Amino acid sequence: MSLDSRLWGKAAGLGKDARGAHRTHPLICHLLDTAAVAEVVWDELLTSHQRSMVVGALQVPEEEMRALAAFWAGLHDIGKINVPFQLHRGGPKNADGELLAQELCGERGYGFAAGAAQDRQSHEAAAHWWLAGVFEEIGYPSSRRRPQSQLSHAVAQMLGGHGGRYHPAVRGKDYRCPAVRHPGLGTGRWEEQRRVHFDEVRRVAGATSVPQGRMTPGAAVVLTGLVILSDWLASIEVEIQTRLTEEGWVGAPEDLDAYWKTARETALRLVQKTDLLGTGFTRPDPVQCADETSLLASMEGQLPDLVTEHGPGLVVVTSSPSEERTEAALRAAAALGHAAGARGLFYALPTGSSADCHMAQVHAFAEQALTGPWRSLLLHSSSRLKPAEAARQWAQTHAAGDVSAEPGEEWAPAANSWLNSHHRALLAALGTGTVDELLEAVMPVRFNVMRLFAFSGKVVVVDETHARGAWGQKLMLRFLEWAAALRIPVVLAALSADKSVDAMLAAYRRGAGGAGEPMVQPRRLPAWSFVDAQSGGGHLPRQPAGAVRTSTLSIEVLDGAPYDEIRAALVPLVEAGSGRAVVYRSTPAEAIRTFCQLSQDLPGLEATLVHEQMRNKDRWRRLAACRDTFSPGAGISGPSVLVTTPMLEHVRGLRFDLVVSGPAPLAALLARAAQGAGDRPRLVALKADSTSELDDDALVRRTDMVLGAGRTISMPQDVPLLLDEVYADELVDRLGEAAARELQQLDNRRTVRERRATGAAGWLQVPGPRELDGDLGLLSRDHPGMEPELLSCVLGEEMVHVVCLHQGFLLEDGVLKEKLVFESNRKRRPKPGQLVPYLIPVPQRLVEGVTGDANSDWRGMAALKNVLRLNMAPDDGTWVRTGEGHRFRLSELGLTVDQLP
Repeated sequence: MSLDSRLWGKAAGLGKDARGAHRTHPLICHLLDTAAVAEVVWDELLTSHQRSMVVGALQVPEEEMRALAAFWAGLHDIGKINVPFQLHRGGPKNADGELLAQELCGERGYGFAAGAAQDRQSHEAAAHWWLAGVFEEIGYPSSRRRPQSQLSHAVAQMLGGHGGRYHPAVRGKDYRCPAVRHPGLGTGRWEEQRRVHFDEVRRVAGATSVPQGRMTPGAAVVLTGLVILSDWLASIEVEIQTRLTEEGWVGAPEDLDAYWKTARETALRLVQKTDLLGTGFTRPDPVQCADETSLLASMEGQLPDLVTEHGPGLVVVTSSPSEERTEAALRAAAALGHAAGARGLFYALPTGSSADCHMAQVHAFAEQALTGPWRSLLLHSSSRLKPAEAARQWAQTHAAGDVSAEPGEEWAPAANSWLNSHHRALLAALGTGTVDELLEAVMPVRFNVMRLFAFSGKVVVVDETHARGAWGQKLMLRFLEWAAALRIPVVLAALSADKSVDAMLAAYRRGAGGAGEPMVQPRRLPAWSFVDAQSGGGHLPRQPAGAVRTSTLSIEVLDGAPYDEIRAALVPLVEAGSGRAVVYRSTPAEAIRTFCQLSQDLPGLEATLVHEQMRNKDRWRRLAACRDTFSPGAGISGPSVLVTTPMLEHVRGLRFDLVVSGPAPLAALLARAAQGAGDRPRLVALKADSTSELDDDALVRRTDMVLGAGRTISMPQDVPLLLDEVYADELVDRLGEAAARELQQLDNRRTVRERRATGAAGWLQVPGPRELDGDLGLLSRDHPGMEPELLSCVLGEEMVHVVCLHQGFLLEDGVLKEKLVFESNRKRRPKPGQLVPYLIPVPQRLVEGVTGDANSDWRGMAALKNVLRLNMAPDDGTWVRTGEGHRFRLSELGLTVDQLP
């Protein structure tokens, strides 16, 4: 039986021939394209550790495993040899509008059963069902009792997941006769052609080996990533157009051999275009620390030896938030990355705003720690539309801060970069983003395993590990299990050691196969510990970090009218003619109101405003200016104040003589207080102010009780003790009956919320690597009632992004800035990259019921599904939109949203 080259694999975007018929790319050519790219990905992109995970699991020599990986990648779309796909009504057509594949139906052997064309099995699932039986036939290890324990089934299930989701395990009686359950697969020549394509891909790839090992979770992640990445690259339409076969090409063995040569020559160029090759970690140079007992000195003196002896693993750093802690975390990442042969780093923070602010420090680190070419992306909800364009915009706003010699040109990918898309962005060598990107890797969302693959070649740093609530804590434990199983080096930075930090250590040890006595993070500050990924063994430094220079934090609790207290606290700075202060308000609207009042009441005070409900580019620009104005070495001549919201508490490198904040949980207050300058920083807490809707009432109340009228504490020594005091059960015993009952009710509500959140996260998260039992389908399982809204809830407050326009013009600083550009005149879809600088993140709860003004083309665009378009009208120097129970007002100070009565 000869191969039928009429069976098509790609057609969209390939144009039409001179007769007006759609051009097609034969399926066999796409399979060989993908196999050729897989060879290059194996050689050039996978780290030595990723390759060793696969080789060790499958028990095949590396060179033979390379051929097998290419062979398997080449089979990913073999399920397209089925009736519904080849005869899909949206498939390629001739000049008369008839399906090109229709001619198959009239030929002997290509008939099919009634209903076959309506079979709803996807081509990915078809590959899974059909390949399981064929792999068994050619000798891949199998067991008739449990399909998920068979290598034949595991490889088929892995390949069936190339669309981003694995399919449920298939029993032997089904995969041995798959067309019985799914008539769309077809019999006769349909079956014969699947076998011919299978045999030819195997012959051309030279994959004669029959592996005798098993598909471990680590091997499955790496191979799935390799297959998906190879398919993505082999599917680039403009590249396919350069190697379309000529009319009369039949796909004889000699034709395939010649095409294979061309595909291999093209593959390296395709992979080189990704901006992914050549990045690594330099050997870290010793850092000379002025204080030989500092946290940085302790780690520099001992961590490299631990890594050399035990291999990479997990480093936990507990210390007050500071640039020194960030530097220590990055230096640990450099040591781990070099030892692991990692090809990049992902720095994860609680919020997009904190990611924006850390990017400069992460970038400076990369210039010293990374070798070869590298590309940097900003990765959070406001940047995911077009990450490369977000990075370039960020660089331009930071140009005055000397982020790089040519901001946006040397290290940020071009706007048309292959990486500039949602699912591919995590592959970039350097990413600065939010912890959500990690948590989605252990949730049953599409391409979750591709996320694990992207992280498996990098070092992951998680800053402020406490800042995600009960959902995030639960999911972080699962991520750390997977990180250990995949031998991903991880650095965790936290304010203080507690049970949650101990749980993270235990999770990483569990994923690495460690056992024995539980490991406890030292409670004194600062401290660090190490867990090696090879055995799960815990290691504490022989010489702990010495106590850092202490500072005495004065906390004053005031009970007057909030604005009056703020103004009174700032008057001494104005009278002295110097000093820097920061004022935290609970919402952007409160911050704007306070900023305007201070500007009017204290004209001698230089006031700055920054909050989350500003356009991306405005927020980036103001944060860059804050770094210059409020950094320790900034030379400012007069008194100044920064008015902001809780978004700023995770920002490093800012120093203030006075910190003013409304009520908040103690951990948040201490994070804000850490921005205080000098040996005697001051924190003024406004007891009568409103709290953030995201803060827990019980913790706010407990903090208020512990602080009383004020406290003076030694930083950082007293931090663990003060946190323990806030959480202590005995706190209730100090109160009268009514107050104790009130606090107990608040505690009960917090307990219920946390248990509900933890339970829901446990129900939602994917199984751990040791719980899969060979069934990859568990990583993609759907739950009844698992809606997108639930996933958003797990990842924190659901956000939408608002873009404000007037008559088709984007708005900036009260003027019409630029005309909205559409992808084509026929489809009025905007170019998402143009919107990135103008997006304004807004909590979903504030805009419930608002539908926006987008047309159907806009709403039908996946990239814009969380973008709310608002047509604004001018109103007394601002822009306003009123309707659907809300009033939106946009000015140079940002966006405010008022709910109408």
